Amino acid sequence: MPNKITQLFNIQYPIIQAGMIWNSGWKLASAASNAGILGLIGAGSMYPEVLREHIQKCKKATDKPFGINVPMLYPNIEEIMNIIVEEEVKIVFTSAGNPKTWTKWLQDKGITVVHVVSSVKFALKAQEAGVDAIVAEGFEAGGHNGRDETTTLTLIPMVREQLHIPLIAAGGIATGKAMLACMVLGADGVQVGSRFVASEESSAHQAFKQVVVDAKEGDTQLTLKELAPVRLVKNKFYSQLQELYKTSPTPEQLKELLGRARAKKGMFEGDLEDGELEIGQIAGLIHDIKPVAQIVKEMVQEFELAKSTVSSL
Repeated sequence: MPNKITQLFNIQYPIIQAGMIWNSGWKLASAASNAGILGLIGAGSMYPEVLREHIQKCKKATDKPFGINVPMLYPNIEEIMNIIVEEEVKIVFTSAGNPKTWTKWLQDKGITVVHVVSSVKFALKAQEAGVDAIVAEGFEAGGHNGRDETTTLTLIPMVREQLHIPLIAAGGIATGKAMLACMVLGADGVQVGSRFVASEESSAHQAFKQVVVDAKEGDTQLTLKELAPVRLVKNKFYSQLQELYKTSPTPEQLKELLGRARAKKGMFEGDLEDGELEIGQIAGLIHDIKPVAQIVKEMVQEFELAKSTVSSL
């Protein structure tokens, strides 16, 4: 299904495996790329030399294109960017920061740059900064999120109306039908996160993968808006947060409860009580843990079937 996104990244299907902290190391990224989509290594949870190691292992595991997702609030950002250039990775997805900071620097080195946004306003700023494509993510998505709580169904056509560069939809997409819906609304491709957390190749802890599979509607919530909005599974840590909110806490009190490394504790180490378990609302539709290749195959088949069904109406 060739289009702007498959041509931009030289991939078979217009699907991107999201770069998610503690979930998307080289095994997931290489499996995704080998399945015909774009795999992303999530640099947000990696020290610079750990990222270098994942890039080198990914190169050995696939001869297909793959990229790196880089949250720009990263403290070692310059070192991270230099490693990406040194290791000759040609695709970078940036998020959580000003796209003007790194876009031209990366593009001058032959790197394709995509920026992740949660609003029309930031989509236009990214386009103005010269990025090659944009990911517009609705607030259904897991992990850190937009403050405006704009859903994917609303965000994609709004962004499409004002954008002239390729657009990738994200947030609440785990099936071929959802992929088709987003493309009907104006997206050129989709970015999928939560579905790939529950894959055999994901670096998430097995206990967290099972939480994703067992999740039902309403089991996730967007919280911590005073710091940085994040969608996570309701657990003991979430309940502690809600108790603290009853006291009208200051941002400093919230930070104190949050502490350090809670996401690692939950998603990577499998502490289901005190860890931060970041996942999207779509977890309620994810019922099994499968190999990445099977997930992609089923998604594409469902997309094609839904497309032919809709065209016959």
